[in-house]
Amino acid sequence: MRASTETLVLGIGNTQFGDDGAGVHALRRVESLLGGADGVQFLDGSALTAALLPTLERFERWIVLDASNLQRAPGTIETFEGPEMDEFLVRPRRTAHETGLADIVTGLRQGGKLPARRALVAIQPDRIESAPSLSRRVTAMLDEAAVAAISFICHWDAEAAVPA
Repeated sequence: MRASTETLVLGIGNTQFGDDGAGVHALRRVESLLGGADGVQFLDGSALTAALLPTLERFERWIVLDASNLQRAPGTIETFEGPEMDEFLVRPRRTAHETGLADIVTGLRQGGKLPARRALVAIQPDRIESAPSLSRRVTAMLDEAAVAAISFICHWDAEAAVPA
């Protein structure tokens, strides 16, 4: 049994490596728009490790924001929900973050604690190098990434409000 029905918005990435930190920057954008909203918690997952498992398993809904190798133009955003997210995480050419997240998803699934409501907002990086700021292309897409994350919350809330 889960301790909370709240939504966790998790930003992944290293903000000292340029666009690698896109997930954390997008998390901050979502938090600036929704901070204080009932039922939503925010977590900077810069160091995505198995130590996050106890925190992640408490939530029935996750939205993960991350720089991902989409093999598309820099700044492109794609979203993946539920099993589609899981499939994306195990494909070839994944990033280290995606590999770590895939391991967490697998572990929670095996323990029966993987939330049915889960989504990934993936942002194609332009450059990943030692740099404290994002590229212009990725920075320009942070609002769109935030809107994508908020859209999942709104959609899931609407579904939950419909009587069964």
